[in-house]
Amino acid sequence: QVQLVESGGGLVQAGDSLRLSCAASGLTFSTYGMGWFRQASGKEREFVASISWSGGSTYYADSVKGRFTISRDNAKNTVYLQMNSLKPEDTAVYYCAAAQRYSVSRYRERYDYWGQGTQVTVSS
Repeated sequence: QVQLVESGGGLVQAGDSLRLSCAASGLTFSTYGMGWFRQASGKEREFVASISWSGGSTYYADSVKGRFTISRDNAKNTVYLQMNSLKPEDTAVYYCAAAQRYSVSRYRERYDYWGQGTQVTVSS
C-alpha cells in the first residue's frame, strides 16, 4: 500500500521560510518522479515543482521559481520543498505526488499517488 505523508506546514508571516517534507512508503521511491502541488481555497490544484528520479532534474512553476527549492533523499524515501520569501498568495494546502512513468511533469494526471496535504498559511 503506497503512502505519501506530508509534514512541515504551518502559519508564518510574509517573508518567512518553511520546509515541507513528504515521506513515502510502499513504493520503490528512487524510481518515481516526485512533485509538489498546491490548492488554495476555491481554486484548482496547481503545479508547484517536480524532481526527477535521481534528483538531477527539477522543474518549477513560474510563480515560485527562485523562491522554492525541491529536493529528495532517496535513502530516506523523502522529498522536500524548501519555501523562502513566502507571500500571502502562497497560502494553500500543499500536496506531494508520485509519478511512476514520468521523471518530471507539471500535469496532475501523470501522477499516480497523492498525499493528504499539509496546510501552509502566510499572513501579511
